Amino acid sequence: MSDHLYFMREAYQEALKAFEMGETPIGCVIVYHDNIIGRACNMRNTAKNVLYHAEISAINQACGVVGDWRLEGCRLYVTLEPCAMCAGAIVQARMDEVVFGARNPKAGCAGSVLDLLSEPRFNHQPRVVGGVMEEECSRLMSGFFKRFRT
Repeated sequence: MSDHLYFMREAYQEALKAFEMGETPIGCVIVYHDNIIGRACNMRNTAKNVLYHAEISAINQACGVVGDWRLEGCRLYVTLEPCAMCAGAIVQARMDEVVFGARNPKAGCAGSVLDLLSEPRFNHQPRVVGGVMEEECSRLMSGFFKRFRT
């Protein structure tokens, strides 16, 4: 669990970057042999591109480091439960493990709305650990959306 906390803190730092840019505060890091090989924050609005989720950008970076589309042996840490697009990319990349912070009751696909990461009909299912730094990650998201309600 201490490794999970260390790397989730790194993902949280990425989420803070997104927050400071006015983006939905989601951050992600990808770890291989205890080294971060991909890191990104959500940049959908800045890039004006739906594909710029933190997970997709970090996966793209990690694939460049590894030199392959397969990210076997990798763990992905993300501050918010992955959506359908990101869960699909995680399964396709064959990552070993996904660790997330806050649940996403409106779009989460690691158990909240759907459970794509554990779907037995897919050829790969990563281990999933949820709720790491859940309170901090939830508070950051709530603080971001509170800006629009006041």
